[in-house]
Amino acid sequence: MVDNKLSLQLWIDDASRQSISFGDYCIRSQSEELCIPGEELISRMVIALEVMDAAIRHGLSGKRSSSGLVGGDGQKMLATLKEKPEGYLLGTTVSKAIMMSLAAAESNSCMGRIVAAPTAGSSGVLPGVLFAIGESKNFDRKHLARGLVVAGCVGLVIASRASLSGAEGGCQAECGSAAAMAAGAVVDLCGGTPAQVGDAVAIAMKNMLGLVCDPVAGLVEVPCVKRNAGAAAQALAAAEMALCGISSAIPVDEVIDAMASIGHSMPCTLKETSQGGLAMTPTGKSIARCVHNS
Repeated sequence: MVDNKLSLQLWIDDASRQSISFGDYCIRSQSEELCIPGEELISRMVIALEVMDAAIRHGLSGKRSSSGLVGGDGQKMLATLKEKPEGYLLGTTVSKAIMMSLAAAESNSCMGRIVAAPTAGSSGVLPGVLFAIGESKNFDRKHLARGLVVAGCVGLVIASRASLSGAEGGCQAECGSAAAMAAGAVVDLCGGTPAQVGDAVAIAMKNMLGLVCDPVAGLVEVPCVKRNAGAAAQALAAAEMALCGISSAIPVDEVIDAMASIGHSMPCTLKETSQGGLAMTPTGKSIARCVHNS
């Protein structure tokens, strides 16, 4: 039987042998795959960034979802950051990433236009992380677009070896994958080696293994929005560790394979059915009754 799974480690080793950054490797390989010049690929990613930026701004308007369950939390963090620019506990970059991740995810819940990155339910992670890093490091849109290409390539491998679907693999496949994609992108944007990109992806994914998908009332709102913010923080923690030379004991492809195995082992009640976890708490069931009877 032919194994058609992609290998992130193979790509990382390839980039290392050629002495090029992982971002350059991804841009070249995807340009060839799509039969377009690298400049056009970057231009497409800049358009995606513009949509992400608009989603953040839409979320920061404070609009609430039709259920009333989410909305306004990104705006609360923005107000706090204006009063305390350094943030309460986590520092400017992480606090901004959390704020913008909340806002983009809230925009999704309020039926705003988002970039599925890799899914709608995890659409806040990459925008929050990329724009926070962009502000911190003064990266322009074209540079951030390189990060999106790297993130997309990481997502391709995860989709090949495991899943990006909460219904198939739990939220580890959605927010976990988004965190891994964002972590790899940040390391490359900050000048990390291809090997460090792989370590960041592995560390972020390891920290999210086993995360269930248990949407209250069947809506991509609770706990999804706040999980986006948590995944953004995990992505930055993993990137920081990798850039400091901390490696993953388990190779990146094996971590992704472990995620697939865990997803297959999860009961259906914990995979987007709203039949387990937070959805089945007394409050979760009460919210569901109110939402569906309104």
